[in-house]
Amino acid sequence: MRRIKRSRIITWMALAALMVAGSSGIMITDHARAQSLLQPGDKLTSELKEKSGGEKVTVIIQPNGAWSSGLTTTIKNNNGTVKKQFTNFKARVVEISVSAARNLASRTDVQYISLDNTLKTMGHVSLTTGADAVRSAVSGTPLDGTGIGIAILDSGIDPNHASFKNASGASRIVYNQDFTGEGRTDDPYGHGTHVAGAAAGNGDIAQGAYIGIAPNANLINLRVLGAQGSGSTSATLSALDWVLSNKATYNIKVVNMSLGTAAVDSYKNDPLCQAVRRLVDSGVVVAAAAGNQGKDASGNKVYGMIHSPGVEPSAITVGAANSYGTDSRADDSIATYSSRGPTRGYWTDISGVKHYDNLVKPDVVAPGNKVIWAESFNNYLVTQNPSLDAGVSSSSTRRMMYMSGTSMATPVVAGAAALLLQANPKLTPNMVKMILMYTAQSLAGFNTFEQGAGEINLEGAIRLARLVRTDLSSLTLVGSPLLTGAAPSQQSNIAGFSFNWAQGIVLSNTFAKGTDLITKYQKVYGTGVLLSDGVLLSDGVLLSDVTQMTMGVLLSDNIVTSNGIAMSEGSFFCSTGVLLSDGVLLSDGVLMGDGVLLSDGVLMSDGVLMSDMTLQAQSALVSGDKTASMSVKLDSTTKTTSGSTTTTGSTSKRGK
Repeated sequence: MRRIKRSRIITWMALAALMVAGSSGIMITDHARAQSLLQPGDKLTSELKEKSGGEKVTVIIQPNGAWSSGLTTTIKNNNGTVKKQFTNFKARVVEISVSAARNLASRTDVQYISLDNTLKTMGHVSLTTGADAVRSAVSGTPLDGTGIGIAILDSGIDPNHASFKNASGASRIVYNQDFTGEGRTDDPYGHGTHVAGAAAGNGDIAQGAYIGIAPNANLINLRVLGAQGSGSTSATLSALDWVLSNKATYNIKVVNMSLGTAAVDSYKNDPLCQAVRRLVDSGVVVAAAAGNQGKDASGNKVYGMIHSPGVEPSAITVGAANSYGTDSRADDSIATYSSRGPTRGYWTDISGVKHYDNLVKPDVVAPGNKVIWAESFNNYLVTQNPSLDAGVSSSSTRRMMYMSGTSMATPVVAGAAALLLQANPKLTPNMVKMILMYTAQSLAGFNTFEQGAGEINLEGAIRLARLVRTDLSSLTLVGSPLLTGAAPSQQSNIAGFSFNWAQGIVLSNTFAKGTDLITKYQKVYGTGVLLSDGVLLSDGVLLSDVTQMTMGVLLSDNIVTSNGIAMSEGSFFCSTGVLLSDGVLLSDGVLMGDGVLLSDGVLMSDGVLMSDMTLQAQSALVSGDKTASMSVKLDSTTKTTSGSTTTTGSTSKRGK
């Protein structure tokens, strides 16, 4: 850990040198949307190179600047068709031959061409996350997400499920739209309803045993995954485009993306990442699943499998924790299937050299293993796997189901973001992200690539959020007081278990710590920037950009395996220098060449992410975790026992 305690003169000299000579140091991150100092020489995603020239493909073309009429003409002259354009994004969806796409890449008005990839799902929580501890009123209104809109980009939401009613019995699903072309907005697959229940289920079933994190938030149902649980990049872009145009109408403050695809391209070129950045810059928090490929078929840990759009630095990328069905956090761990960092998207320079992003991800983790939330009517997942039904109720509008995956952890964070924004509407997306990381619990025995800052802690996060000043703006000077009063205690107690906060935040290829993060305003907390824009690299030394962050922010030279005390405490795992080098990746602490890593594509199926149904069906995927001992609280309506239906009250049974 290098504390920046050199004199200001030395620091300013180092920064000046960076500005004058690019060879003396490289800025780690792109300031907002700035391009890398080395421009990509290869504008085609590697997946396109592997296809035959005459094959027709659907691609996403990102123009260099505004879309030109000449580009449209060239596409038509090559027997191509512009299938879709967007209101807020310059990119267009085009059907064209592979050979023609390769020719288009040579044009100066083309920035990048990628395939319209397939996206798939990533398949007592209110107490263990700390949500129950913060239900107290804010200005007379319970802290339950009231007035906040959460957009769920998924397989649809069952409109009849009791979990989505308000106190008057009206639906809190305030808008529905299908982007799949199937002409329906319900949930025949079953994933989206469960995700929506995690974020905002009302707790009316089973006496609140499975209440969502923000139980009175409004839901915006944007269906981008079809009846079999898959969708396309273009459909997801259309949904994000809609959010940008309509966020004010529905007060959409949070977007949940429990889906993804293989991250081949750098976040600088990935169209999904570019769209997510636009949303975050506009003031919308985006929670994205890390992925479910944290181990191979033999149960070995695998690194470098974070999926898109989870590789986007502005998103809150969420991994899955295993709470083992208990309220106490003392035994919590990282689910073995949860994808680990670093990110492995890359771009290619004019010499053909690949440059990997190697960002530290995920940012945080949340409970996601064998969690119980809403079950849509007659859905595909339960039909194919009847054991997923949790046996809570026999009523079709009150059924609940088990699911596991980072898909389930992500809406927990989305709901948490909604509560933070209700508690303090002036928080920017970067502030929400910082608060969730800083107040998290770093889980002992797991490194930063597995848990980011740690498991979210709403009890601490809300306490901190309420203290953040509401008059901050782009004119606020770096180092100005961030809080309205003294810094809060940096320890929480949930369900009788006390723990320290992580007291740090993930920043690009490293992490930072220091009380300045919560006591002084940092320019990176604004909109249109990344949290990591305050990190500079000079001759292998990490420096804090004092125009963006105060001198009291400490930057780490190492990635650690936590001892459970704080984010910066624990044993050495690897140097950040590893992440700043191209062509290497971490596998159980061993540096290996890219050509021999199991994680570089072996677990992929044509770039398609496996669904949560696979997680449930393959017992090997959870065999490394402790056996869950989950108390399933039954609905107070009816339950079926040996073919007979009986009325029941508050009963419990052991989970599978």
